[in-house]
Amino acid sequence: MIHQITRGIKISVETHFEGMFYKDYRMQHAFGYQITIENQSNDSVQLESRFWVIKDSLNETETVSGDGVIGKQPVLQPGERHTYKSGCLLRGPIGSMNGHYNMRNFSTGKNFTVKIPSFKLGATYALN
Repeated sequence: MIHQITRGIKISVETHFEGMFYKDYRMQHAFGYQITIENQSNDSVQLESRFWVIKDSLNETETVSGDGVIGKQPVLQPGERHTYKSGCLLRGPIGSMNGHYNMRNFSTGKNFTVKIPSFKLGATYALN
């Protein structure tokens, strides 16, 4: 598991390889990840949006951004956590993801950025 703490917000990531399939006559590698966002600060915060950079071993890069995570914009009181699962498809068997969340601090009314640590994605057959 990978961890990163930014301004009292801890991001933990776990990944797994889900398999391969063909889509539009191209091989795709499916990866899943679970992210836990834990508020270790003294303030209530809300996750407003996300930004991802997804790279694969074939030198393809995709950026993804949008409101919230999986359709939610969770509010976290001090000590609370939010866990969600998602996934991505890569053409190559190895890749990486990183990015950030845009958060709002309710005590100050200010927005801030929380770094999502870089993590690797690897098909089990390619890691031997």
